Amino acid sequence: MIYFDNSSTTSLAPEVLAVYKQLLATTYGNPDSLHQVGRKANGLMETARQKIAHMLGVTGSEILFTASASEANTMAIIGYALANTTRGKHILISNVEHPSVDHAADVLATLGFDVEKMPINEKGIITPECVRSYMRKDTILVSTMHVNNEMGAINPIRAIEKVVHQNPTCAYHVDCVQSFSKIDVPFEILDMATISAHKIHGLKGSGLLMKKEKVQIKPIIQGGQQEHGLRGGTQNAPTNIVLAKTIRLALSAQKESYDKIQKINTYLREELEKIPGAHIHSPEDALPYILNIGFDQLTSEVLLNALDAHDICVSAKSTCSSHGANESHTLLAMGKSKKEATHMIRLSFSGLNTMDEAKQFIEICKEIIRDYGLSL
Repeated sequence: MIYFDNSSTTSLAPEVLAVYKQLLATTYGNPDSLHQVGRKANGLMETARQKIAHMLGVTGSEILFTASASEANTMAIIGYALANTTRGKHILISNVEHPSVDHAADVLATLGFDVEKMPINEKGIITPECVRSYMRKDTILVSTMHVNNEMGAINPIRAIEKVVHQNPTCAYHVDCVQSFSKIDVPFEILDMATISAHKIHGLKGSGLLMKKEKVQIKPIIQGGQQEHGLRGGTQNAPTNIVLAKTIRLALSAQKESYDKIQKINTYLREELEKIPGAHIHSPEDALPYILNIGFDQLTSEVLLNALDAHDICVSAKSTCSSHGANESHTLLAMGKSKKEATHMIRLSFSGLNTMDEAKQFIEICKEIIRDYGLSL
């Protein structure tokens, strides 16, 4: 099997699995309990929090464990908006955000907030100039992806941050799910940032929100003192503890993996250029871990199913939107045609992928076009 769907989820690192199994057997206490079993769980979890904070260059009090990146995004957007209504009610996101951001913004709109969705350009990014044109005195929050989950387009978050913080009452939240441990993330300049474990060979049901101490949010999940009073519910100590190891392993492999994937991406681009009817939708300067392509001869559904029959796993678009409309909303937002938006697939890689897999993929695509493709 060739697995080119790592933006959807990754395999679990053996080292993470081994530690997790051990923790499940030994660290079962409620971290809020005062007895020794509870204190042990709490101590290990708080040590993990501090280790993660050190790796991200923030403080332990700025790390909030969550059950997913979707929860962290919701906490950041709705939690921040509800806590800062006296500053204003104007919220900015892009028009191609992850559903957890997009839907959270829609909820705010029903609560009386003025939500605007900024357009991406033909390269799939939000420009600082676009953000500046939408900013107002009552803008209290801007939220963007770091890396687009369909195209791999990299938003210029350093430049956007400078625009956002020209308004001292506005915070900047960045969804770093597709960028973290692949390219550097400037946590020091961000007010809030989201990370997911299962995108970096960690556990599903594990994420975090980095929230600077100065940033005030209201809890979305009520019920207790956990996570600095911002997320009620018994803490999942084993999952939170093992997240530290997941992050350490991912960061330690960042450069080696990037160099390897860059070569695979370059090879695929060069070979695809030779195939009649092929299109590469990801911009040249996109994150190499994501490559959005298409063939005029094959719809997304036909190509995806044909590849699946050859034991090659890819996505037709972002997995969290995979059961919606057939066309790619992101490609349409970039100004691409409806045909291009319905004739695309997303390849996404990890450090476990190989050049041999890339070569097999190209040959199988040629075979599929011969067997199933329509005449140009």
